[in-house]
Amino acid sequence: MRATLIILTLAYVLSQFYRAFLAVLAAPLQAEIGATAAQLSAASGYWFLAFALMQIPVGWALDTLGPKRTNAALLAVGAGGGAMVFAAATAPWHISLAMALIGIGCSPVLMASYYVVARSFPAAAFATMAAFILGVGSLGNIGAAFPLTLLVELLGWRFSIMMIGVATVSVAGLCYLIVKDPPKVITTQKGSVLDLLRMRTMWFILPMVLVCYAPAAGLRGLWIGPYFTDVFGSTIAQVGTVTTVMALAMIAGNFFYGPLDRLFGTRKWVIFVGNFICAALCIALYKVGQNGFWTAAGIMAGIGFFGASFPILVAHGRSFFPEHLMGRGVTLINLFAIGGVGVMQNLSAKIYDAKIIDAASPIVSYNAVILLFCVTMLLGLAIYLFSEDRTD
Repeated sequence: MRATLIILTLAYVLSQFYRAFLAVLAAPLQAEIGATAAQLSAASGYWFLAFALMQIPVGWALDTLGPKRTNAALLAVGAGGGAMVFAAATAPWHISLAMALIGIGCSPVLMASYYVVARSFPAAAFATMAAFILGVGSLGNIGAAFPLTLLVELLGWRFSIMMIGVATVSVAGLCYLIVKDPPKVITTQKGSVLDLLRMRTMWFILPMVLVCYAPAAGLRGLWIGPYFTDVFGSTIAQVGTVTTVMALAMIAGNFFYGPLDRLFGTRKWVIFVGNFICAALCIALYKVGQNGFWTAAGIMAGIGFFGASFPILVAHGRSFFPEHLMGRGVTLINLFAIGGVGVMQNLSAKIYDAKIIDAASPIVSYNAVILLFCVTMLLGLAIYLFSEDRTD
């Protein structure tokens, strides 16, 4: 399964790139096709919403068709085709359409990897391996930062995205040629995602999943670019620098969380403490972020680091899933995590628009968005307190 995981992780590099690249392209898209920060936030939200809505059919496909065909088909048609639509965009709604298509294409990538790990490796190693895949795959987050700014300055944003679309179709071909499906589970048991939703323990885990990724993904995926441009007058190169710093922090956070459940003998309290720190940093960004360029950059990096608890949350939920529903289970968690980001991006776009006062006070609109992250994180933590702890 080594070659399978290598190719699936390479595909995940592209998924991470696509969810984060709008932050760097915000300025040229605003200048060339008139896309506003709110429109780009909504477009980013469509990526996450399309991704999330695909999780139920993707879960079924992983359990029935396997990761090989599921991944190759959606990545080529959705992400590859969406990238071409993006490169040809002449109006803001073209960007929204392209992001939705790309979200559909990226929807099976990480869960295909997690499905292979869950079916082929010991349960106790799941959190560590899941975090490792997420950490390595997050190199795409780095690629969508400073390297993309250099490529755009050299070749222009249209040709740059076209090249990445060609690379995406090529990786989809490798998925079809190299990825091997794990043996199918032979069982007479029936079940659906509704059986998982009826599990009482999931009622306290899923709300935390819904909000945990939204601050890091929302800031890194879009808001960090307009924030630094409008609040501090940053250049595209400076935006590339701060997005790279935050991306590196998110990668480090994935590796940091990976072994902690085995080290401390708990998943619940590792998740709770890490996300409590993330919530505290969101409050700090709201209070003092406007005080300086590096103050804001440092706080956002901290949010990226402590907001990287997704793999261990998947492991927490996965510990309650039956084998024959493993594909549906991991995609259910992904639906809540990515769907939460999609909802928050669209909601934050409306809040941003509603709070615009004048050009002299851009921080007011951004602080309204940050306050949304603060409140939802604290609500998720309050519900998660009642969850059942479990380790393998």
